[in-house]
Amino acid sequence: MNHESGSSCGTRPGVNGIVTRNGGLMIEPLSSDGSLPLVVTPVEGRTLDGYLAAARHYAEAFLPVSGGLLFRGLPIGSVADFESFVGGFTSSLVSYEFGSTPRSRVQRQVYTSTEYPPHQHIPLHNEQAYTREWPMKIWFYCGQAPEEGGYTPIADSREVYRRIPACIREHFNRKQVMYMRNYGNGLDVPWQKVFNTEDPAVVEAFCRTNGILYEWKADGELRTRQVAQAIAVHPLTGETVWFNQAHLFHVSNLEPAVREDLLAVVAEEDLPRNACYGDGSPIESDLLDEIRDVYRRDRKSTRLNSSHAGSWQEGDVMMLDNMLAAHGRTPFKGRRQILVAMAEPCRAGHPC
Repeated sequence: MNHESGSSCGTRPGVNGIVTRNGGLMIEPLSSDGSLPLVVTPVEGRTLDGYLAAARHYAEAFLPVSGGLLFRGLPIGSVADFESFVGGFTSSLVSYEFGSTPRSRVQRQVYTSTEYPPHQHIPLHNEQAYTREWPMKIWFYCGQAPEEGGYTPIADSREVYRRIPACIREHFNRKQVMYMRNYGNGLDVPWQKVFNTEDPAVVEAFCRTNGILYEWKADGELRTRQVAQAIAVHPLTGETVWFNQAHLFHVSNLEPAVREDLLAVVAEEDLPRNACYGDGSPIESDLLDEIRDVYRRDRKSTRLNSSHAGSWQEGDVMMLDNMLAAHGRTPFKGRRQILVAMAEPCRAGHPC
């Protein structure tokens, strides 16, 4: 993919054809077209700590360009190793607050990836783009690769923005997106897990602080609504990115049979999640289909193995700039353990 140069980022290193060595590590394109991610591999035998300075250097120099780095072949063989490695980049790891999918805490700020059934596909998305605060960095660690599938496709959010028709971009940017959520009732994640509390007063305080409208329903369950951005500007590069999850939250994302069965038992306002425009008017399904088509055309299955495009190798760590790169998951067979850590919270309208 081609990358525009943001006015605020100055001269940036090139990506295509680059092979650079520094501090016991080498960085080079993973695929011949230079698409993300770049792969970083060891060229000297060192301890994990011995690679951190070079790893940070590559992240600072190349993450704003490529959007993603794949660290492969480093001595990362446990959750503790992964947490130590990530801690070498940042001191601002964040908890998974106001999450939209089921995850489990593994160790401090290390979580499982989304715990959806193996047969389900997770569409490309930017982490927590459905709210007004999100992590700028996200890391994925492969503790166990599945027998088959389970790829992590990624896409350049700058390119997604450019390929969405201008009239759709302008329409969404003007109206923004409202996300509606109904928690619990066996249909979605309970509010107690989403907000990490059993206390409704804590939930209410969080919602007020973050501009989230909340409502306790007659059955004691919670409904929330929040208006968030449709596009965003990267604080470092100055580039505009497509940054929302309307295509994922909207009821049209469900398989037709699942959607029909769900609407047979709950009213549309009680769906576990849905999306509309910021003014409450419905989003046209055909516009969302166009957006999904752009994601399908632009996704790049991470070529983590030359013979099995997209497959993870145990010990791999992929680091993404969460605003520049969207990620997803393909169905898989066998046990799959991909762990996640996030850092550097960024709030819409505030310096990150």
